[in-house]
Amino acid sequence: MYFPIAGIEVNPLLPPLVAFVISLFTSMGGVSGAFLLLPFQVSVLGFTSPAVSSTNQLFNIVAIPSGVYRYIKEGRMVWPLTWIVIVGTLPGVLVGAIVRIKYLPDPKDFKLFVGLVLLYIGGRLLKDLLFKKKEAGRPSTEERFQQQRKRQLQTKETSPSALDEHLSRVTVQQWTFSRIVYDFCGETFTVNAVGVMALSLIVGMVGGVYGIGGGAIIAPFFVSFFRLPVYTVAGAALMGTLVTSVAGVIFYQILAPYYPGMVISPDWLLGVLFGIGGCAGMYCGARLQKFMPAQFIKWILVVCLLFTGGNYVVSFFL
Repeated sequence: MYFPIAGIEVNPLLPPLVAFVISLFTSMGGVSGAFLLLPFQVSVLGFTSPAVSSTNQLFNIVAIPSGVYRYIKEGRMVWPLTWIVIVGTLPGVLVGAIVRIKYLPDPKDFKLFVGLVLLYIGGRLLKDLLFKKKEAGRPSTEERFQQQRKRQLQTKETSPSALDEHLSRVTVQQWTFSRIVYDFCGETFTVNAVGVMALSLIVGMVGGVYGIGGGAIIAPFFVSFFRLPVYTVAGAALMGTLVTSVAGVIFYQILAPYYPGMVISPDWLLGVLFGIGGCAGMYCGARLQKFMPAQFIKWILVVCLLFTGGNYVVSFFL
């Protein structure tokens, strides 16, 4: 099938299949998978115009709601954190879209930018993994969650579904301008709200350029910098990505008439095909997340990030 906006010809079954596999794993970490889908479109499919960024955000719009639904249903959506991410990220995404069009229209320069972003994200996650590996005898919150779930299931005093709902539910204790306090798995977490909003603004700018909405960047920061359990931040990161992606697609569409010699608006058919596969993958990923070790989820992300980012940076200098 030929996609005229993207200028590529591809089997229509390939986009949803690739998106399903990517989203199945990345959604467990609060990431839509758009950060890996964009390199696939650029390097494998040959979709290199600025429209690839808006198409990537269209994928987020179609794919993310299913994962968000699962996190809300299971009580793992930290709403105060979600709203702060949205408020901080939204203006940054709009600025990033302008930067992409005006300063990074060349595919080679854009690949270097993408590579540096991916390497930075991967480096943060890798540091987190190696650091935690040295903390012998001190289980993480995610590990304690799995241990409690295993012990209570062995007692057979409650059904697995009722147990999961009880253990995985997040309870917000305090929400002010300066901080958020919530409980999860018998532990209390305090978040600097001002710091999250400032970080979200920067992340939004980078995400707007890249076309990922920012979730792929902010989720690793929540885990590695703010030390929040991945089981509680995934929903907030995905919801923030969804809202900012809607704004990004609208903004790209508005800017398109002002750049007649450049392809800016999304390839709607290609984006929807990717989104259909991503929708199924995110639902399954959000459903399976609490059954998967957090370390496994993070290592998958690290390998994908470092390999893809390194390849892009090296190719820029060759």
